[in-house]
Amino acid sequence: MKSSSKKKIIIVGGGPAGMTAALELSKQHEVLLYEKGKTLGRKFLVAGKGGFNLSNELSDKELFSKYSPKNFLTPILQDFSSSDTRSWLEELGIKTYVGSSGRIFPIKGIKPITVLNALKNKLLEQKVKIYLEHEFIDFNEKKITFKTNKATITDKFDICIFAVGGKSWSVTGSNGNWISIFNKKGVLTKPFGPSNCGLEIDYSNKEILKHIGTPLKNIRVSINKTTIKGEAVISKYGLEGNAIYPISSIVREELKTKGIAFIKIDLKPFNKKEELLNKITETTLPKNYSYLFKLNKSQIALIKSFTDKKTYMNPTSFVESLKNLSIQILKLRPIEEAISTVGGISIDELNPELSLK
Repeated sequence: MKSSSKKKIIIVGGGPAGMTAALELSKQHEVLLYEKGKTLGRKFLVAGKGGFNLSNELSDKELFSKYSPKNFLTPILQDFSSSDTRSWLEELGIKTYVGSSGRIFPIKGIKPITVLNALKNKLLEQKVKIYLEHEFIDFNEKKITFKTNKATITDKFDICIFAVGGKSWSVTGSNGNWISIFNKKGVLTKPFGPSNCGLEIDYSNKEILKHIGTPLKNIRVSINKTTIKGEAVISKYGLEGNAIYPISSIVREELKTKGIAFIKIDLKPFNKKEELLNKITETTLPKNYSYLFKLNKSQIALIKSFTDKKTYMNPTSFVESLKNLSIQILKLRPIEEAISTVGGISIDELNPELSLK
């Protein structure tokens, strides 16, 4: 017989969230992990092909401020910090280090598949039952229904955990179709939208078009009171990169509430404006800008593209643009390209511990 304290827990979704929940809960309970794809962690593997960071060393208020809405996740983040994440990974045999950017990476030689296999092996060791190619199609408070290639099956549970993810990168199975199931149950949801993504800019007839694919290194990007230092890459549609993705959520809100959004770029964040102005002499000409301010062709082209001729020709105005170049954003790149998405189940439907009301 099943112990009264031991629960049958069904987890829907075989990504990092679902696997992590299964690992912890299977220490005390019977856990069944259902995944609609052919393998676990497919999106995890795809994401790991770009810089393979597993977390960030931020803690306390600095970490809490990165999440919205404000304070909603603070109690959870206090209970399981970034350092706890590193310790948890080390228990799986995954040693990590903190990079210069503050991001946490596995030590050299550990690839995404290594981390995924460590998770899988631990799941099997702890007797988690794994069901692949089972697509979740319906549920109530006692049972859940899945569709397979051969049949439709229903399974009962004591507790059901949904770790179904967002909607970006549909090639990995993240199509967000599950949202309609919750809508039918009367659960309030919000449409999916892109987050952590590139920004579209009007480059028509711009000098910058000659520099597609060129990085803009060591820049500072600002919008409202948020400032990010890093790198941006000039793309055929606009800008992307680690100095761009973190501000995309603010751009989205600006476009939604005001219908217009601008970012400011400081191409010389390590130089004060006064230092740059002091380099100007009475004989300074635009042809001297590259040498005088140590600018490459893409930086010059960017300023030319988003200032008028009068501003560019005047050395003092040029320095103003060099430190505070204003660029209008047309829109965010589509969900399919986004690193993550907003939307899904409304937090108004959730209790503090994330259970459905």
